[in-house]
Amino acid sequence: MTAATSIRIVLVDDHAVVRAGLAHLLADHDGLELVGQAGDVDHALEVVEVKRPDVVVLDIDLGEANALVDALPAMLTHVHRPQVLILSMHDDAEHVRAAFAAGANGYLLKDAAEDELVYAILALARGERYVHPVLGARLAAASLEGPDDPLTDRERDITRMLALGHTNQEIAAGLFLSVRTIESHRAHVMAKLGLTSRAQLVRWALDARLIGPSDD
Repeated sequence: MTAATSIRIVLVDDHAVVRAGLAHLLADHDGLELVGQAGDVDHALEVVEVKRPDVVVLDIDLGEANALVDALPAMLTHVHRPQVLILSMHDDAEHVRAAFAAGANGYLLKDAAEDELVYAILALARGERYVHPVLGARLAAASLEGPDDPLTDRERDITRMLALGHTNQEIAAGLFLSVRTIESHRAHVMAKLGLTSRAQLVRWALDARLIGPSDD
């Protein structure tokens, strides 16, 4: 494969050491060209717009931000829409479903073998989807078991309070947690449920009977 036909890649991870390791790995493979890196949402969106990559390798957790809510939707609005491979430490079926619901094309665990990252990038560049084999098995098992409530008890409590209009600060005070913890839970809830707005969260809470029409 020549440089003209190389797969153009942007790496997005908030840990510089991780980015350096991935960049070194990609440099060893012909046909893969690393054209940009970013460590936060704003820089990631800027780099993707300017560099127009074929594939974005996107960490799901970017500091206090959640890539599925804060970065991925914006990337998918670009005229030159990239294929997006989520790189994550989360090894549960709920996060995989949330990633694909948000528009991702692949999902890979951070502890996967190095060759698997290259394989996943090549698959996405061909227009295919990719899921880490272990997670694929878990998704299949979850489907056989039937739909479960995707939220933990803590996440349900926070979702109910958000749907009722409470602020992050009010919820933190009521549950004796930090505001940052509430923000993190909120981002994970939105990602798990594939939601992008408070209005959608309220509708979900109503449908799930976490709140009723008479709640205020």
